[in-house]
Amino acid sequence: MNRQNVAALTLFAFLLICSPPLTAADPVKEKPVTAADSKSAEAKSKDKDSPVALNKQKTVLLDLANKKLLLKTHVCLQEGVLEMLLCKKQTKEHESILSIESPATAIHAGLLAIGAKVGTPVKFTPEFQPPQGQKLDIVLVWKDKDGKEQREVAQHWVRTATNRYFTTKLDRLPDGVTIDKKSELRYDEKYKELIWFGQMSKESRDQFLAQSKDKAFQAAIKKFYDETQPRLMKFDWIFAGSGFALDEMTGEKYYYAESGDLICVANFPTAIIDVNIVSSASGEENLLFEANKEKIPPRGTPVTIEITLAKDKKK
Repeated sequence: MNRQNVAALTLFAFLLICSPPLTAADPVKEKPVTAADSKSAEAKSKDKDSPVALNKQKTVLLDLANKKLLLKTHVCLQEGVLEMLLCKKQTKEHESILSIESPATAIHAGLLAIGAKVGTPVKFTPEFQPPQGQKLDIVLVWKDKDGKEQREVAQHWVRTATNRYFTTKLDRLPDGVTIDKKSELRYDEKYKELIWFGQMSKESRDQFLAQSKDKAFQAAIKKFYDETQPRLMKFDWIFAGSGFALDEMTGEKYYYAESGDLICVANFPTAIIDVNIVSSASGEENLLFEANKEKIPPRGTPVTIEITLAKDKKK
């Protein structure tokens, strides 16, 4: 192994020992990754540039030569509302596209090792503060049914959600406008709101627009049509770094991300990696996301997540 790699691994071992997140006790009693573990993995590696496993499951691999963190995951969800891209196995598979068998601390350690600077998780009190941290590029790699390798930026597997309610203020329903009981359109007289559920088709849009020339009504229908069309996620992921709780009985630290919040699309103070926007699991600000089922391979498909530091985009 060359000196550069030795120096990098030495720095990594130092980070494992000295960085607070890496001293946290694992709530599921998994042994946290240690400097000794990384040295053992290094010794077993035949190729000096081969990725080094950072956990006993060998699902978190450090590729120092390319400054890349590799996560070995599986598809656990193809369709549905999302709170995250990646969760820990047997935690939140009902709201995550991918799952991994690994302690969260191993992922945190790997991010530090490739040079990612830890930021701060989202804060909701006393006032909202969005998450901050190193921007990351995340690419998904898998094989299709013909065995051909496929690569896709992770954002393409996530889109804005359409399977929910959309509302807009409307003082009154215009004369001549009738709403069929079977329609997804509703008008709430009490709150003066027009309500629509799901994705609006061009046909539905045109039918409603033809009922009235009222400007406010026309604007509301056009807004529904525009907002209900699914769009690929275009936001960045950042290394927020999760956080800790102290067990007053034992004095041990609990690393929040061990609950499963690894790579999120809805803001959580427990997330290791979060989106750099205001994003709510309840759909506030129209930033609720869902799985882009047309892009995602079948459940159980092995997927490697490649994480690197985001490069500054040229203006």
